[in-house]
Amino acid sequence: MTDARTPDDEPRTGSQPPAGNEPQPAGGVASGLHLRSGLNGPAVGDTFYEQVGGRATFERLVAEFYRGVAHDPVLVEMYPEEDLGPAAERLTMFLEQYWGGPGTYSEQRGHPRLRMRHMPFRVNPEARDRWLAHMRRAVDSLELPPLQEETLWSYLERAAHAMVNTFDE
Repeated sequence: MTDARTPDDEPRTGSQPPAGNEPQPAGGVASGLHLRSGLNGPAVGDTFYEQVGGRATFERLVAEFYRGVAHDPVLVEMYPEEDLGPAAERLTMFLEQYWGGPGTYSEQRGHPRLRMRHMPFRVNPEARDRWLAHMRRAVDSLELPPLQEETLWSYLERAAHAMVNTFDE
């Protein structure tokens, strides 16, 4: 018996995407969870945004984070506005969109371009570590289930490391 497949009919492996435009889980998270649906289209099943409690959870996270930033002499200097409220709203909208909530951030501000938006500020390892310390306290304050806590923290850590733009003291 001969194999009637053509070269285009290669068998799919687990690492190949399925045919069509089905959304895929991001970052190795459980099947059916599409993390960045706000940026990449509609989600299948519950989004991370919905799983953790939606806007209210991200508002709590960001409020707790900025409580720490407001008293941090290194980080507070990076905010051109005296009032941290607008920065808090931008971070809330970004996180909501990233995790599958409303696309308000992009509607109002365009593509996130995180590195570009942070380039005017001196983000060195000390600033990154201070940012992470305040964000760690904020994440802990949410008391999320372990899977959601680890998923959120893993992203925040990677994002913080990616924002470093100088190694000067």
